[in-house]
Formats: sequence, structure tokens, C-alpha cells
Amino acid sequence: MVVNSINFLIFFLVVFVIYYFLLNGKAKAQNVWLLLASYFFYGFAEWKMIPLLLTATVVFYGLGIAIGNNSETNKKKASLFTTLGVVAGLGLLLYFKYLNFFIQSFSDFFNAIGLQTHWSLFSILMPIGISFFTFKLISYVIEVHRENIEPCRNFVDFATYIAFFPTILSGPIDRPKPFLAQLSKGRVLDYELASVGLKRIFWGMFMKMCVADRLSIYGDAVFGNAIHHNGVSLGFATLLYPIQMYADFAGYSEMAIGVGYLLGIKITENFKRPFFSQNIAEYWRKWHISLTGWLTDYVFMPLNVSFRNMEKWGSIFAIIITFILIGMWHGAAWTFALFGLYHGLLYVPLMLSGAFFKKNKVKKTKSGLPPFNVVLKMIWTFLLVSFGLILFRSASLAEAGMVMKKIATEWGGLFVDYKTLINGLLCMVIMFCKDFWDEYWPDKHAFSTGIINRYRFELTVAGYIVLILFFGVLDGNQFIYFKF
Repeated sequence: MVVNSINFLIFFLVVFVIYYFLLNGKAKAQNVWLLLASYFFYGFAEWKMIPLLLTATVVFYGLGIAIGNNSETNKKKASLFTTLGVVAGLGLLLYFKYLNFFIQSFSDFFNAIGLQTHWSLFSILMPIGISFFTFKLISYVIEVHRENIEPCRNFVDFATYIAFFPTILSGPIDRPKPFLAQLSKGRVLDYELASVGLKRIFWGMFMKMCVADRLSIYGDAVFGNAIHHNGVSLGFATLLYPIQMYADFAGYSEMAIGVGYLLGIKITENFKRPFFSQNIAEYWRKWHISLTGWLTDYVFMPLNVSFRNMEKWGSIFAIIITFILIGMWHGAAWTFALFGLYHGLLYVPLMLSGAFFKKNKVKKTKSGLPPFNVVLKMIWTFLLVSFGLILFRSASLAEAGMVMKKIATEWGGLFVDYKTLINGLLCMVIMFCKDFWDEYWPDKHAFSTGIINRYRFELTVAGYIVLILFFGVLDGNQFIYFKF
């Protein structure tokens, strides 16, 4: 049940009507209803994994209470429970996502050195969204251990935080403290927040259906038959892929945040116009913010402290390890590991020069436009990101190598699917114009006449709907990040 489907619309209308018209302002009842709705939503996608989600939730709920009960009287015991939580969370990921990968990798290694193995792979069904809800579980026990939050003693609230249906399949990865605080209060319909939520839902639908799904038609045609395409077509598809990924994933995040707003719950932001970044560090501060922030707090910072005697090189090792984990978080394949290593290595010159610790301000000329040298930095960063995504997009290292070789050596005519490209590129321009406006003129409205100001919400939503109906791919394509 994807968020931009008729099934989801019917499901959400039922949730919304009962949530506000029968349970309005009653926090406990609303949370029970959200929990039931979330488990129904997850079960609709993968009902066999409901026992796993429920069991993990019960275990971590108990661990949180155990940590809280021992945080003052027996810190050693509290640390033990925290370690158990982290190990259990990582164990879920290792079993469902990486076990077969490690078995195959070790088997290939031993066979390569002449030690024949006959290891069989396990038949494992990977739960949808496991990378997202597992990180919520781990962050919860760590935050309780650090005494940043009190352990949640209301099981319904905790289970709702873990399973909240707009975010369980593809994020964003909410932190426990701000989310649980919102569940403690009854929600009444906030028309201003709801109007913002509706706009974000329709904008997310435009990004997904009109940009991502349109560009994916071309990208899949090229990358799916990479051996039959020349370097020009592969290079062009490579430049389009980061835009497709952004429109797909940020589009989902916009819809999830919008649905949360309609329910009176603010979800963490996940993207902040990453293609206006001047270096790779700024790019990752704006791309998949909830994941980057999670790994910064729970992986990079502890490693950085552990390696502090090595000064800058300690920070470099910490960032490289962190990015290898970011790559592996996306999937159990060496392509993802190298993708992470590639991005970690891009940080090295920034960290040696000290630029890593500087946050670039939005620079403008007198006309309100970015200076030429800033534009060049943005283009260079985009090219670096695009090149790295060849690894991300390829099914194997051999395929990635073939694509890179073809881009470097095989030149020829560009494969063109005119209808797909024209519609997709036009919608891409619209998306970038909005992002540009939000980045450089956030306080200005595009049109400021009286009648437009008066009906701005209605006109905005109507405009998005027209664009979706005219340009959108309406067959409900799955989101890229569902498989992670």
C-alpha cells in the first residue's frame, strides 16, 4: 500500500475520520487507534513479519525500563542492558539483511584460495522497513542510557513510536524524545498545520510520480541493458539517477511528513535541497538527514572520541568507518560498501583543510543569485555524487566497472525516449525551480497579487493536482528505499 495509491487514500480517510471525529483530543484513545492503524498498514505490506515487529517492540520496551530502573542504583547493570539492546538490534539486521551476504563472501574467499566450501544460503525473507525501525529501537535504549529521556512506561505510546505508519517503511528515522512527547498530548485538528501537510503531500506526490517515476523509465531502460548502451547514454542516465533518487526518496519523506501533520504529529525533516551543496560534507548534511544524524550521534562521535589521540587522522578514520556503514545500511553487497568508502574518502581533503567543520552560508549576489564560483562548487559536488551512484545503482562490481569503462571510452549517439524525457525533464525543472526559490528567496512568494494571496493554498494544491494528472505516472511504482 504505497502512500500515493487509492488503497492508502481509503485507509487514511478511515484513520483520519475516527482519529478526529470520534477520538478528538483523547490522547490515549488516539494512540491506541494509531497503533492499530500502523499494524494494519504494516501487515498489509507484510503480515508475516508482524510477530517480529511486536516481539522486538516488547523486548526493547522492557530493556528501556530495565535501563531506567538501574541508571542510578546500578550503572553497570544499566550498561549491560544497553549493550544487550544494541546487540539485539544489530543482530536483527545481521540476520535478516547480512547473514547470506557474509556466508557467500566467505565462501567465495575460501574457494578463491583453493579451500572448497559447500555452504548453503538460508532462505530468509527480509522484513520491509527493518533498517528504519531497528535504528529507532537502538536509539531508544541509547537515549535512555544517556539519561536524555525517561524510559517510556506506556507500551502503547512506545509501540506507536516504533510502528508509526507514515514512517515505518521508509523513514524518516524519528528520535524518541520529540516523538513520544507529542503522543503524551491529545491532538485536535489544527487547520493551519493540516493545510501545510496537504501541500507537502501533493508536492511529494509530484516529486515521486512526475519526476522520479518519469526519469526511472529512461534510467531503467539504460541501466537495465547497460551492455547494449554506449557511454553517452550511460553517462546521461548516471546524471539523471541522483535526481530520480532525490525525487523518489524526498518525495516519500514529504508525503510522510504531510500525513504526520494531518494527524497533528511533526516528523523530523529528512532533506534540505541537497543539490545546492558546495561540498560533500554539506551534501550529507542535507541528504537523508535523519540517517546521517543518527550515525553521527551513535557511530561517528563515539569513534571520534576513541580515536582522539590521532587528532585529524582519528576523525578521518571515524568518518570513513561511518560512511562504510552508511553504504552497508543500504544493502548487503560490496557495491554498497565501496559506495560508502568512496564518500568517506571524499571527506579526507575537507578534514585535512578544516573545511569539514565549516558550514557554508547561502551566498548571494546583489540580484539574489548564487555567485559563479559557488555554482561551480555545486556542479562539482553533483558530479562527484553522480559518479559514486554508479556503484549504488549497479548490481555488481563487474557491472559498475563496465559502466565506468563505457562512459570513459565508448562514445556514440544518445539513446532518447522523447516523450519520457520531455515530460520528466520538464517536471524536473519545475522541482528545481521550487528548490531554488526555497533556497535563495525563502521569504518571498512567487506571486503576491491580492487574489492569489487570498486563495494561495487552494491554488497551490490545485496546481499540484493538475501537474500530477497531466504528467504523473499513475501506476503506483514502489519507492526505491522500500528495499532498504
